[in-house]
Amino acid sequence: MINKIFSIHFRRRLAIKTLPFVVVIILIKLWTHYAWYEFLTLNALFTAIISANIFLIGFLISGVLVDYKESEKIPGDMASSIATMTDEGLIIMKNKNSIESKNYLLHLKKFSTSLINRFYKKERTGHLMDQLTDFNEYFLAFENQTQANFIVRLKQEQNQMRRMINRVHTIRETSFLGSGYAIVEIITSILVIGMICIKFEPFYESMFFVSFVSFILIYMILFIKDLDNPFGYTQEDSLVEEVSLKPILDNQKKLEEVCYQIK
Repeated sequence: MINKIFSIHFRRRLAIKTLPFVVVIILIKLWTHYAWYEFLTLNALFTAIISANIFLIGFLISGVLVDYKESEKIPGDMASSIATMTDEGLIIMKNKNSIESKNYLLHLKKFSTSLINRFYKKERTGHLMDQLTDFNEYFLAFENQTQANFIVRLKQEQNQMRRMINRVHTIRETSFLGSGYAIVEIITSILVIGMICIKFEPFYESMFFVSFVSFILIYMILFIKDLDNPFGYTQEDSLVEEVSLKPILDNQKKLEEVCYQIK
């Protein structure tokens, strides 16, 4: 029951973060109404600007969704690569029972832990890449212990992992079309100021439309920014939409069990 309540609250975090902006807008609207500062009138040009802003928001959403859909596959692909590298190490260990194969599996567990920490910003990408490069020493030691195609397969998984880590780093550090965000934020600000200064009759209807339109526009801007970083697992980044790390976390548990048995 508690988990269900927490899950519902988590899904509402973005709306809760939007509400203070709307409350401030409503208070300013009340002040302008009773201070007789509503000097604008509603016309077709204003509604056209709202339509243009919604079009830009839709354009940004379609853009960030491309990266988001790609990002959804990355944790599963990473877990598959680590699982394959684990299987190859176990095959060598069972065949040769060498100290190199055991150390290789322990290093793979250390790398997997660092990979998870990197998603939570507890590890640097450069250090993670160094750990990935350190596998070369174990591949060199495996030359006399296994067939060449096994080592080739390990190198391929290493290369795939390197590409995925770089892709995650790029997605996290790069915002989609920053100028697009800027124009949407500017137009939304102008629209909110315009709605505050427009005189609607009756007044209670104006309060409804101002609060509703402001909530939708601000919510969508925050939603797009959150969607633009699907790997925001830290408290300051996390709002709603993050890619699930369950494949990597499940694989980490299995790898820990393997390493516990070989110690």
